[in-house]
Amino acid sequence: MNKRRGNMRRLIAALLLGVCPASYALAPSDTAGSPESSGRLLWWREARFGMFIHWGPVSLKGTEISWSRGGPRRGIEGKGEIPVAVYDNLYRQFNPAFFDATAWAALARDAGMKYIVLVAKHCDGFCMWRSATDAYNIGATPFGRDVCGEIAAAARAARLRIGWYYSPMDWRDPDCRTERNGEYLERMRSHLRELLGVYGRIDLLWFDTDGGPAPWDQSRTYALVRSLQPQIIIDNRLDMGSLQDYRDQRISPGADYRTPEQHVGAFDVVHPWETCMTLGTQWSWKPDDTIKTAATCIRMLQQCATGDGNLLLNVGPMPDGRIEPRQVAVLREVGAWLGLYGESIYGTRGGPFRNGDWGGSTHRAGVIYLHVWTWNDGHLKLPALQEKIRSATVLNGGPVNFTQSAEGIDVVEPKGEKNVIIKLEIQR
Repeated sequence: MNKRRGNMRRLIAALLLGVCPASYALAPSDTAGSPESSGRLLWWREARFGMFIHWGPVSLKGTEISWSRGGPRRGIEGKGEIPVAVYDNLYRQFNPAFFDATAWAALARDAGMKYIVLVAKHCDGFCMWRSATDAYNIGATPFGRDVCGEIAAAARAARLRIGWYYSPMDWRDPDCRTERNGEYLERMRSHLRELLGVYGRIDLLWFDTDGGPAPWDQSRTYALVRSLQPQIIIDNRLDMGSLQDYRDQRISPGADYRTPEQHVGAFDVVHPWETCMTLGTQWSWKPDDTIKTAATCIRMLQQCATGDGNLLLNVGPMPDGRIEPRQVAVLREVGAWLGLYGESIYGTRGGPFRNGDWGGSTHRAGVIYLHVWTWNDGHLKLPALQEKIRSATVLNGGPVNFTQSAEGIDVVEPKGEKNVIIKLEIQR
């Protein structure tokens, strides 16, 4: 135990100086969390990039999911712009005739994504599966088909991992966060038994928070989830009972990773993390929304990977079931880039050099990738590295000039290359 504490102190000191210890750089390993959590997270760390999907009857209005619903939220302030009587009856008109789970999964693969997280139930309480215990579900719509079931099957057929987003908050349920909360929790557990017991292996569960109280009987809830899906990974939001908890982003013993939202997380090789980000300006579909460019999405993915985190990029399908063509085009551009440069993202860890305005680095055994966005008069100066650099090349390109000494590393900007990935091969 004392040896581990010593290693941790050396790691933190090195991070503050801007470079991870060479032993970390060349032999990536988790430095925090239980061995069980580290093992569960292996596939997720290697994947680096996933698709978030927010969809439901609210897409008929083009407003934000749940937050546009009027009525009390019990525990937090605010009301949405759509009256409850209207919002809660949108499901009666929901008939997405062009929904095709196979096409969605194919798009995720084309984009270079490795997993899908579908919103199974948001704060509005609507269930995107044919629940046997809750009448407010997709089976009651004119569409009628089980979206969760079809997405799970399509994801597996496309060799993608599958996960559910589930909101423990339910602003529609009259018992949630009241003196009858125990009755609500029984219904919540029935939901989880269905989502985790009916659709085969589920790889990930993404609980959410609205910044309000969290009376979710966490120990029992975690135990239920892991009894149904022992290998599942769980985000850290079930335990968040305030906005301060949301800001602190702690990981409880029941959870596996942090979830910074709408911003790229800070460099952190100790605590697993994943940035969730919208492709547009809101989570669910919005007509004439402003869509991020492929270049912006690629830069976010690089920032996440060099910071040792994942990117969960959200799409909001349209009411007819199609993903908007503008979003499709952007995602395919990202996928084309990953087809060329994916080796610098997939299966890597962040570091050994801290990311910053210049860019950042990822690494795997014997190789460091420098994602360079800014040069200083044609040079990139980096801290010293214990191991000897055998070669430097532009990824998928020619050689790069560099010098290495005990004082540091000086990489020379390749001619005609600005935003570039440089591959350093290390002599072990």
